[in-house]
Amino acid sequence: MADDRAKDFEDAYDSMRRAAYRAAYRLLGQRAAAEDVAGEALARAFSRWSSVSAHAEAWVVTVATNLALDIGRQRARAARRGQVLVDERPIDHVETRLDLQSALRALPRRQREVVALRFLGDFSERATAAALGLSVGTVKSHASRGLARLRTTVERV
Repeated sequence: MADDRAKDFEDAYDSMRRAAYRAAYRLLGQRAAAEDVAGEALARAFSRWSSVSAHAEAWVVTVATNLALDIGRQRARAARRGQVLVDERPIDHVETRLDLQSALRALPRRQREVVALRFLGDFSERATAAALGLSVGTVKSHASRGLARLRTTVERV
């Protein structure tokens, strides 16, 4: 049984790692930080494999997105205090990424999940619907509302 679990995880590992890294990198803009986030998301997936294996890639993207948002929140707090976090190298388009992180955190949970899977995880509408247990129409609605809210929020900041 444990061997089957490990084999299933191993089979899904590469795909999950790429998806988690891609989502984290899009939010953080740093390879090392994105790799750390992907690793943490995968470790959490393995520890919960029996309950997440049916929707593993979506789960890992969601976890990676949340972990990346946490890192962004920590960086913002440190910046407000005039501190620099250890190993914080310059990142591309830092203001835009911080604005996006803040705007994503402000979205309602379901909209944030849909936007993260669709646009950070590159999931199709059908795959997003299946992962979240929603209809395709509901995914379209949440994506549209979430993107509209992101546009207005990021433009204001």
